Amino acid sequence: MDKTIGFIGCGNMAQAMIGGIVKSDLVSSKKVIGSNPSDRSLNKVKEEYNILVTKDNVEVAKFSDILILAVKPYKYFEVIHEIKPYLKKAVVIVTIAAGITLAGMSGALGDCAKVIRTMPNTPALVGEGMSALCANKNITKEELQDVVSIFESFGKVEILEENLIEIVPAVSGSSPAYVYMFIEALGDGAVLQGMPRDKAYRMAAQAVLGAAKMVLETGEHPGKLKDNVCSPGGTTIEAVYTLEKNNFRGSVISAMESCTEKAIKMGKK
Repeated sequence: MDKTIGFIGCGNMAQAMIGGIVKSDLVSSKKVIGSNPSDRSLNKVKEEYNILVTKDNVEVAKFSDILILAVKPYKYFEVIHEIKPYLKKAVVIVTIAAGITLAGMSGALGDCAKVIRTMPNTPALVGEGMSALCANKNITKEELQDVVSIFESFGKVEILEENLIEIVPAVSGSSPAYVYMFIEALGDGAVLQGMPRDKAYRMAAQAVLGAAKMVLETGEHPGKLKDNVCSPGGTTIEAVYTLEKNNFRGSVISAMESCTEKAIKMGKK
């Protein structure tokens, strides 16, 4: 890719993205720049990935063909006001925060702005991210593919209509937190029965990883894979029965509904 890529904000998600870009040789590290108010974050990305760094957001705006805004949602429009006069004419702006809509970005940047709204998740830090993308009408196929390539450097990508983006936090953006709770609960259950905690967490995490791979690589319905583990009268169906008695799936779906409602409220603000 013959593009310069800028990050305003160098927190955990930006660091995961930068790592993916540099490790995959998508572009030279000297074609990537990041800004951040913290010396600690800048020094970290400079040392680990050898990219250009600065505390000046305007410098990043002037440099970038693709500009990723990796700041908290409440900082977005403050940053846009700061950098807007210095943006390249055909710059592609990429958002990664919940509640930041394409319409809101166009309102701040102008109707001709090229904007791609995205929702990555934290497993990007280990190269196993899941990101959803949607683009406004000004983005060309080539520009969209460039941004898809960036996100594919640290995981998998789905292109969605914007009306589905608010669902993404519930199913992939926030869901790693639910999975960590599940792994922790499995670990606690094993510890309760006498297993050392470090071994319990390793075994639980590997079981979750393996189960997820089975879904992705076999293409089988999760329900069928579950049925394959449940022998008649066996231990697994007994455990499944107990989970269902305690509203396991209903609780997960209710949590997802709460997550989506919050994302929609953030977008309206």
